[in-house]
Amino acid sequence: MPEHVEFPRPLRLLWTITWSFAESAGFPLGALAVGAWLYGRDAGLLAGLAATWLTALIRKIATGSVPSLLTITAVVLTLQTAMVLATGQVWIYLLQFPAANLIMSVLFARTARGPHPLVARLAAEVVALRLTSHHPGLHRFFQGATWLWAGIFLLLTAGLGVLMVTEPLKAFMALSTVVTVGLTVAGIGVSTLWFWSVLRRCGLRLRFASV
Repeated sequence: MPEHVEFPRPLRLLWTITWSFAESAGFPLGALAVGAWLYGRDAGLLAGLAATWLTALIRKIATGSVPSLLTITAVVLTLQTAMVLATGQVWIYLLQFPAANLIMSVLFARTARGPHPLVARLAAEVVALRLTSHHPGLHRFFQGATWLWAGIFLLLTAGLGVLMVTEPLKAFMALSTVVTVGLTVAGIGVSTLWFWSVLRRCGLRLRFASV
């Protein structure tokens, strides 16, 4: 069989992606929302943090490892919660948003030149991508895509930092959401098109895993 990259079959792929984001975002946000609704902002933050670390602990016990996306969420949410609870001031609360993106930028950048770029690990965990061989073209793609996301998060850090000091709270929350979603969608689109072009250039085939 020629060299190829392998994804799970469509329904399995959808389940894998859904579960990955549920672990790293759905459970923490759900716990945060319930905690904040019942007991206030600080309780919500602590509930979201507890849900994240509990999920990571269960994952570690059940499978022996913790997915990278869940690890990133745990680290970022821990630092965010510590910053917010440190003083309770509004500017500290807002600072968590650019600070979280700066952490993400550093996490991506520090792995980009190594043998295990973070985008490759996330592709294996979030969409269950499997390779039949360690193709050098794909490895270069994963390194480049990791640098791309490090740059996106650094750009978000700068953009949210500017918004934090120039806009009132409500405007900052709205604009930061638009900017974050816009850059994230753009990054996913560029990464996907880049990935397909690398597959064609390297002569690699895409196939779904057998049942």
